[in-house]
Amino acid sequence: MSSIHGHEVLHMMLDSAESYTTEGLIAAIEARFGSDARFHTCSAADMSAAMLVDFLANKGKFIPQDAGFNTAASKICQH
Repeated sequence: MSSIHGHEVLHMMLDSAESYTTEGLIAAIEARFGSDARFHTCSAADMSAAMLVDFLANKGKFIPQDAGFNTAASKICQH
């Protein structure tokens, strides 16, 4: 099974312009990429959707909004 870079999730969030809760983002990731999808970033690998969301939150990739959070293009490293 191939691994999906976390940037893909951040771009999905930007494209939707939605405000997410943790549970809502996990559900959106699983709906788009599949419930068995695995994710990686520049510094971590073999993560589930829930693990990725936790990782991204801990890295400060989310911006609080009234009903949850989203992200910004400036939060996505460019490589």
